Amino acid sequence: MDRGTERGTPPSRGAGNGAADGPAAAGRVPLAVVVVDRDGMVSHWSRGASRLFGATKEEAIGRSAADLLPVSGALAEQDTPPYGMYAAYDGLGPDLESSLDGGLSYPAAGRARLTVPGADRVDVLWWAYPLVGPGRERLLVLAADAGALRQDLDLDEGAVAVERIAPAFALHTDFPGADELARRLPEILPSMSVGESARIVAQVLELGYPVLEFSQNDRVPVTPDWGVPRRAERKARRERAARAAAEGLPLPQDDRDEGEDLEYVAVRERLEFLNEVSGKIGTSLDLSRTIVEVSRAVVPRFTDVAGTYLREQVVAGEGFPDGVPDTTTMWHRVALEHTDEPGRWDDVVPVGEAMPFPAHTPFFQCMTTGEPVLVPRISEQMGHAIASQFEKRDIRPLITGRSMLVVPLKARNVVLGFMILLRHPERVEFNDMDRVTGAELAARAGLVLDNARMYTFQESVAETLQDSMLPHIPPRMAGCDIATRYLPGTLLGRVGGDWFDSVKLPGARTALVVGDVMGHGLNSAAMMGQLRTAVQTMAALDLPPAQLLRNLDDLAQRLGDTYLATCLYAVYDPIASELHIANAGHIPPVIVRAGDGRSELLDLPTGAPIGVGGVPFEAIRVRVAPGDRLLMCTDGLVEVRGEDIGVGLATLTESAAHPAASMDDACDAIIRALNTRGGRKDDVALLMARLNGIEPDDVAEWRISLDPVEVGRARAVVREQLHDWGLGRLADGAELMVSELVTNAVRHSHSRPVELRLVRGDSLLCEVDDDDHDLPNLSSAGPTDEQGRGLRVVSTLAREWGASRTKAGKTVWFELTLPRR
Repeated sequence: MDRGTERGTPPSRGAGNGAADGPAAAGRVPLAVVVVDRDGMVSHWSRGASRLFGATKEEAIGRSAADLLPVSGALAEQDTPPYGMYAAYDGLGPDLESSLDGGLSYPAAGRARLTVPGADRVDVLWWAYPLVGPGRERLLVLAADAGALRQDLDLDEGAVAVERIAPAFALHTDFPGADELARRLPEILPSMSVGESARIVAQVLELGYPVLEFSQNDRVPVTPDWGVPRRAERKARRERAARAAAEGLPLPQDDRDEGEDLEYVAVRERLEFLNEVSGKIGTSLDLSRTIVEVSRAVVPRFTDVAGTYLREQVVAGEGFPDGVPDTTTMWHRVALEHTDEPGRWDDVVPVGEAMPFPAHTPFFQCMTTGEPVLVPRISEQMGHAIASQFEKRDIRPLITGRSMLVVPLKARNVVLGFMILLRHPERVEFNDMDRVTGAELAARAGLVLDNARMYTFQESVAETLQDSMLPHIPPRMAGCDIATRYLPGTLLGRVGGDWFDSVKLPGARTALVVGDVMGHGLNSAAMMGQLRTAVQTMAALDLPPAQLLRNLDDLAQRLGDTYLATCLYAVYDPIASELHIANAGHIPPVIVRAGDGRSELLDLPTGAPIGVGGVPFEAIRVRVAPGDRLLMCTDGLVEVRGEDIGVGLATLTESAAHPAASMDDACDAIIRALNTRGGRKDDVALLMARLNGIEPDDVAEWRISLDPVEVGRARAVVREQLHDWGLGRLADGAELMVSELVTNAVRHSHSRPVELRLVRGDSLLCEVDDDDHDLPNLSSAGPTDEQGRGLRVVSTLAREWGASRTKAGKTVWFELTLPRR
């Protein structure tokens, strides 16, 4: 645009700059600007409106706009003009009265003739933009003299050379609220890009007068076709072409040229529309967002109502059987966009409803054939047939008389769903070209939806795999409380190699584990699953921490040298108030002392990662007090690219010391403190254990000599101890089970006395130790067998039971649930 133009003196012609990527032609002419309020009265009438429509500003303000703007398709009856009324992009559409009456909620444009007092009939191009927002203004109407436009710009045959004729949306400076209206330009012209809006707003503020812009390349939201004949003339041309073909005569040159021009313009319009829609959908792999994008891309430019239905399995992220759908296939209504008044469709056809479709409906025809179905107008009979499937809801007022196009959403020849497109009765019907456009639109949308569906499905599989690999740790173990957190590194990497675990050990001890397989993806997750299973197995054998890591390293070597892993393994003994810890290349744990609230990183021998091979591991013992907290995590929590890991460890240590109402609150506070620094890309596994300990008064121990007579003493001391603890209701069952275990231990021990221990905690734990390394087996005993019934009794009466090897032999244990107080 020529920025040197004097304000208030609009130029009458202009030309393009001739650049290869610039417009083929450009120009500016004054426009008539009319603003209509919510009562249908004129609230603004520009000087251009006075010149074009023959009424002064004083005469127009406050009068009905319908009386002053006789731009109507009905005038064509007097003298059929060579121009029709056109909607957003696709053929004959509503006239200006529909916009003035408030019947249209989307931008409209057209061309017609009007009679001005004292002048001949005038060809007028007009644009009507509904104004959104709380203000009184409801409609902005811009208009130009089309005849003068041709003559002024030497565009006698400019319909092809200048295919886009659009107001550049400048406002008169004498219009109150002009600046505010300019700022709302993207709302008024919802299809206009941000770049176009910024350019036009800048022009509004600088030039301050209405202009008309011509361009061959710029896309605009609403443009009345210029030079495209009415349907009657097109029909006449087709009839002439048919007669010429029947008589073997050549088609007149004018008909050939105009037909080629019409086809060129129509095809170009549709290609531009499809390209624009393609740019608006598929911006996300989120299925729900993609569905909304597809629906909003076609309303209101292509249709007034768009309802999207997807197969039930697509919504659920599942696969579905091959073959075409049938009358039992359930379809979910996943989106509904429309230009009707808010809430009109919500109660009748709510989003989220699932339903099958009978065979007699056009929807069933579309989803079984995979082809679009066009219904030019929904008759009362068809409306009744469609409405019959909606129980206790009359959908007929919403659909009868509207034009309908049903398009399938397909990908790889599989129908995923379909879209029901409806146009208002006053808008042009869908035609065969719309059917082709709709099919192409649905094909592109189907591919985008299928990509989102597949991603959703894969993400669901990944999350399921991750959840299956991460243990569901009970919040309370013997002598300690535990809380955990897991965070995936990125949305696209929901499966990783980080894990945590806890394992119940003999002697009321608990093994606490945190590990990290280097890398991401399914391979790392699979490696993590193998290592985690191996740790659980070896922990159940009660291997010392250093020996366990040594065995884990050997296993990793046998699995392959592709992956490395770090691991931190700690055994908490709540009776001895001690931690036994070994480290394999992992970041050190943090311990928070209950006495003074001091937190520190434990100084451990670092060790090499699992998988390096041939490297020794060392373990240390750390004294702890009841109430101390142990924090173990993977490096994804403290490591940020471009930052020294020491900064993250310092933040971790500091945040772990902050008091919290609960273990979960403490974990969340640590995550917030470390996760707000930005730049985190790795997975995070966090395990926090509050080491409560077990009081000496809650532990009772006895040594039983290898004499069968001692079994009776074992029963007696157990009964007496349980009565002292107030657990007399457990005495009978516990006495019976202790008798069986001590009898077996006395029978199979070699030289060392049997050790019997009771531990009162969240449950009652009983352990029997002997020096025999052979673990007992649960077996079936016959009626005459003298052995084999002891473990069957224990298995029946105990809440849990088990056996594990120790350095000196084995431990057999059982647990009983404490009675409610």
